[in-house]
Amino acid sequence: MERLIMVTHNKGKFKEASKIAGEFGIELEMPSGGEGKFEIQADTLLEVSAYSARYAFDKLKRPLIVDDSGLFIEALKGFPGVYSAYVLPTLGNDGILRLMDGIQNREAYFECCVSYCDSSEIKSFSERIDGKILNMKKGQDGFGFDPIFSAEGFNVTSMAEMALDQKNAISHRGKAFRSFFRWYSEKNRT
Repeated sequence: MERLIMVTHNKGKFKEASKIAGEFGIELEMPSGGEGKFEIQADTLLEVSAYSARYAFDKLKRPLIVDDSGLFIEALKGFPGVYSAYVLPTLGNDGILRLMDGIQNREAYFECCVSYCDSSEIKSFSERIDGKILNMKKGQDGFGFDPIFSAEGFNVTSMAEMALDQKNAISHRGKAFRSFFRWYSEKNRT
């Protein structure tokens, strides 16, 4: 089985991506020695993800992937967006729900950008899933903002109420990683 580094300390992301990687005969590994992702402040997930991939490659000198994801809430003008990784431990799901208190427009989307870097290129894959912010937290599975987000077509089900396979089939991260692994598998066949 082919191995590829995924630079993350988020075990939930790693578990989701590893499950998808296995579908393509690829095994993901986290870097040893505590090497981590370095995030810049930027306007888009693509900028953050691509920069982080180049930074990690310069340190590890091995082909790798990095992802960056965000929750974009329409009524909050896209907040937390690219700052989701900071907002989650700072405000948490309860803080987002307080910000949304009394707001009728609950439209939101999750976006994920996966960036691959090796000695010759950086290639990025972005996907999103539309939905809405729920009025309360629901579910015990998933991680991050999953308990307050319901994907379009799932009405009252939060992402935290979905089994991993169901979530991976529709999520922004699942779609972005599948796009990447299809490309990566094709690239390595030639």
